[in-house]
Amino acid sequence: MKNSPNIIGLYVIITASIVSIFYFAKPIEPKTNYMKNQFLSTGINLDFMDTTISPKNDFYRYVNGVWLDSAKIPSDQSVWGSFYQLDKETNKDVLAIMESALNDKEVLRTSDQGKAVSMYECFMDLEHRNKLGINPILPYLKKVNLITSITSLQEYMEETSKYGGGSDFLGVYVSTDKKNSMKHSAYLYGGNLGLPDRDYYLLESFSDIRDKYLLHVSRMFKFLGYQDNICEEYAKIILEFETKIASSKMDKVERRDPSKTYNPRSISEIKAMLPMFDWDKYLYNIGIKPDTIIVSDLNYFKTLGQILDANNISEWQIYFKWGILNSSASMLTEEIEIANWEFYSKTLRGAQKQKPRNERAISSLNWSIGQAIGKLYVAKKFPPEAKANAQEMIDNIIEAFKARIQNLTWMNDDTKIKAIDKLEKITVKIGYPDEWKDYSGLDIIPLSEGGTYFNNRMNQSFWSRKENLDKLNKEVNKEEWYMSPQIVNAYYSPSNNEIVFPAGILQPPFYDFQADPAVNYGGIGAVIGHEISHAFDDSGADYDGDGNLVKWWSDEDFEKFNALGDSLAAQYGKIEVLPNLFINGKFTLGENIGDLGGVNSAYDGLQLFLDKNDTIPDIDGFTQNQRFFISWATIWRIKMREEALRTRIMTDPHSPGMYRGYVPLQNVEAFYQAFDINEGNKMYLKPNERVEIW
Repeated sequence: MKNSPNIIGLYVIITASIVSIFYFAKPIEPKTNYMKNQFLSTGINLDFMDTTISPKNDFYRYVNGVWLDSAKIPSDQSVWGSFYQLDKETNKDVLAIMESALNDKEVLRTSDQGKAVSMYECFMDLEHRNKLGINPILPYLKKVNLITSITSLQEYMEETSKYGGGSDFLGVYVSTDKKNSMKHSAYLYGGNLGLPDRDYYLLESFSDIRDKYLLHVSRMFKFLGYQDNICEEYAKIILEFETKIASSKMDKVERRDPSKTYNPRSISEIKAMLPMFDWDKYLYNIGIKPDTIIVSDLNYFKTLGQILDANNISEWQIYFKWGILNSSASMLTEEIEIANWEFYSKTLRGAQKQKPRNERAISSLNWSIGQAIGKLYVAKKFPPEAKANAQEMIDNIIEAFKARIQNLTWMNDDTKIKAIDKLEKITVKIGYPDEWKDYSGLDIIPLSEGGTYFNNRMNQSFWSRKENLDKLNKEVNKEEWYMSPQIVNAYYSPSNNEIVFPAGILQPPFYDFQADPAVNYGGIGAVIGHEISHAFDDSGADYDGDGNLVKWWSDEDFEKFNALGDSLAAQYGKIEVLPNLFINGKFTLGENIGDLGGVNSAYDGLQLFLDKNDTIPDIDGFTQNQRFFISWATIWRIKMREEALRTRIMTDPHSPGMYRGYVPLQNVEAFYQAFDINEGNKMYLKPNERVEIW
């Protein structure tokens, strides 16, 4: 789970020291007397458990076995489980809110919420989209045909940059400077690929996917009116060209190292790197004037220089035409949209049919104009109690994490002080922002006034792009949220040193404020601990408490930390998810550290809560400690189609949920104690095989 109200004060402890000869003890507060029937929700569905299986031998099936045997992946899904069920239910809630607003004459179309309604309405207007055909992209395709030289290439890229320029050879965006978290800097990134990752182009195991990609590209070019033989030729050129680009790019493990993607270069150095470009003109025309640009992938731009020197203009044109068509496919006709889905969702992920159009509309709006919808969602669906109750849990988990740092045997005292300083500086954001995003500058045309989904999306892209570039040389806004409230997810931002929990995830099975503490600490509590742990994973650990990419470790401690990370990576790297397909332990290391640290700190946080309160009787025959681990395995309940699992392993830094549900627990001593797991049980790992980092 992984990148605003600023609640920094939560973790700033203000103390006042008064010299006195007297000491007045604080009165002891009485413990809360919990009864079994006090909790309005059991929080755990016992019907999903397979109690014929011992938790000592297969804990994941013990908790989820009946569900695993009976649940069917919906035909419009490639993955199904707790996250996906909640996401679908949340989207239904958002959809109901949207349809209500659509019929509410008091919702002004010029308001932020009205713009979201208009965007939704245009998305749903399939009849008009079908009539338009490929007409919306014809002006952009014509501009590609005008590319006859480096100069006209640059003019084209300057024009498309207004909308993000995602299909260009390069692009510039503005983001927090990794070494100065209060400053915005310009970043230079490389061109996009049509397949999910560079390995799809380079590994023999993906030759079948490459063959299907050729067929897909050829099929898509036919929508532009080209003859079959031309389409097949263009597809081969695209695959060859993208393979050249892919081979020059960092692999997915390298991209996780923030120091490797932070390469500041002066404008003169940028000019020397790509001298065929008029950089002064390019930067002026896109509207920025940086002194320095941070290059994300130096080797890619070396290769790009060779591509530009070759001056193969027809090849460039084909690449740009494919980029335009591929990036806009979901905004054009139903036929084009289906063709795009059949490759990217059916072939690559195994989905059997498209999601309903209204659900696709909501998903699109969540990420394009999400806060305009989120404001309506929070007002109707997010109770104040949920936010208030989550806060106590976060406090306990932070306290528990602090104690765990203090008790580490592998870290020296000086590094511990700095680690605790970083922990105490973490900002927590819960539910929704204090200040909502202002969409007043965004031009969205209602359907009744001639608006189309394509044009409105282009307007939104133009607005977002300008908003981004305008940040250059301005101070970073620490209040900004990068996820809308209705999103079922959470994230840690290393540059802001913040953990963020949108309202969408603060729902069952992750969080139920009417359930017992163990359920919540094992669910959302472990998610909280997970996000905190990202501040100290193999990537987040490179940033200090102020969000700057700076070394704060001793060399010895960092070496020990990396050795522990290697051990955890090796543990996951042994897991064979399909024949000859293993989890990439290095690629997933950050998330695996997050899971392990999340379980440990949430469990300790639960103990702090239980110590402060009266004993809670067993519920459904399980102690609070047992229910904690059962809750953890519940949230990772999941089924995946084989195609989706293959894609997940190659592209997603998270280990598949069926392994997240039990592998971290095998490293936690409290888990062994809770279920009396001993040597000879299948869940047992020898103490010297267990990994404990945080």
